[in-house]
Amino acid sequence: MGIRLPRPPPLLSFSLRQRHLPQHFPTTIVPFGRMASNLSTVFGLKDSSLIKTQGFIDGKWLDAKDGTTISVTNPATGEEIGTVPEMGIKETQEAISSAHRAFATWKKTTAKTIENGKTLTESKGEVAYSSSFLEWFGMYYQEALPKNSSSTLTSSLAEEAVRTYGEHIPTSVPGVRNVTIMQPVVTGSAILTPWNFPSAMITRKLGPALAAGCTAVIKPPPETPFSALALTELARRAGFPDGVINVGFIPLSPFLDSAETNDRCPFESQVVTTAKNVGEVGKELCENVNVRKVTFTGSTAVAKLLYSMSASTMKKISFEAGGNSPFIVFDDADIDAAIEGAIACKFRASGQTCVCANRIYVQSSVYAEFASRLAARVTAFKVGNGLDKESTHGPLIHERAIQKVEGHVSDALSKGAQVLVGGKRIDGPGSFFAPTVLADVPPDVKLTEEEVLRLANDSEFGLAGYFYSRDVGRVWRVAEALEVGMVGTNTGLISQAVIPFGGVKESGIGREGGHGIKEYMQTKLITFGL
Repeated sequence: MGIRLPRPPPLLSFSLRQRHLPQHFPTTIVPFGRMASNLSTVFGLKDSSLIKTQGFIDGKWLDAKDGTTISVTNPATGEEIGTVPEMGIKETQEAISSAHRAFATWKKTTAKTIENGKTLTESKGEVAYSSSFLEWFGMYYQEALPKNSSSTLTSSLAEEAVRTYGEHIPTSVPGVRNVTIMQPVVTGSAILTPWNFPSAMITRKLGPALAAGCTAVIKPPPETPFSALALTELARRAGFPDGVINVGFIPLSPFLDSAETNDRCPFESQVVTTAKNVGEVGKELCENVNVRKVTFTGSTAVAKLLYSMSASTMKKISFEAGGNSPFIVFDDADIDAAIEGAIACKFRASGQTCVCANRIYVQSSVYAEFASRLAARVTAFKVGNGLDKESTHGPLIHERAIQKVEGHVSDALSKGAQVLVGGKRIDGPGSFFAPTVLADVPPDVKLTEEEVLRLANDSEFGLAGYFYSRDVGRVWRVAEALEVGMVGTNTGLISQAVIPFGGVKESGIGREGGHGIKEYMQTKLITFGL
């Protein structure tokens, strides 16, 4: 029995993240004015002082030296919700210098053990996900815990920070002993994060960096700056010394303008209207000798540019770049589980995650059932403002994302695809597009297991892949054959703090989470003569 691509087609394309769609979309934002006093009501915060609208350098909240700002808008309404300073090379150099000074003492510190439209449920889930990285790497500042604290934090931490083991290396040379120790990369690290997970992508990088003994300069996305600033304020309150954590805002669009972009790159849409400083700032972060580590999540096109600039000073790097994830449903799969997995994998954050399924292949004998039942589930989605408790899915990040989705749907329809659900933007304010399922997507061919794997692997990207089957032999064959860094077998959710998150091919270099603290450390050999 073969796996049959269209008519009835085994490839389903979804408008929110079709084969070539950008993957990353929003969290929860609502209009509020620029004054922090108005924000606690809007965001439901008891502590409005967590809302910051300035950069953070050397323990101080600062505006840009020239007073320029970046506008932050709510994708659910299109309204401006606030501004943050657009910082240039002078502020960047100050942040790097601050991190460099702080490194001298921080490296010796002993480890003791609305912005983007997501629904409230997804946003709360991200907060828990963000916290899990700090718990896993065991990084909190001991002085921040009151002496009479009843916190259970110390007993719950995995404390990777205290497991950076060296080793003893036996030798045949008489009178010699070899040992290795792990040390933080010299001075600071530059952390560049995306807008789809404005909190979790920071803690996934910052957690191991701080635990390793590194200081950091963070460049959050201008679309979702307030989560980063709130995290920074919490770190300040926790007692982290001045200069250990620094935050500045610089849009990345010139990188994208100069890069040879590809439709499958997830961060093509990280373009904003003002970006006059990004060229020189990006160059400074990658070439300044006081930055010894650069970590980035975004498109492959931008990752390659950062890679080339970082090469001038031979920096240590870790990049999570674009994905083009296959999702395969074999005829022996649990269809109920496969549908739930497809929904969780494909439509999480309105289809805007780096590991969303891009290409869904379904074996012909179960294709019709899978397609009709999936379409029925998608029809029941409630698309709306993320703060509306009835909303199951929020907007796309901005108008350019809408235009890209429309282009992909139009292209698929022109080649014979049929719309089962959605297929068009939702009228009214905001960047909303109806969740869409397309069927009868070309090509029309019969496929064996080997051939569907060939199609699944026919991509320059290799971040994640998924498949459903209850045949033990097939499970091992397919899991080993998929050319990706992460495989979800009978599950559509793979992200956890404890796993090595990352891809192969052009989907990145290095791993985050798991033992990712090693990405911020270097091995030193010490040989003793006796």
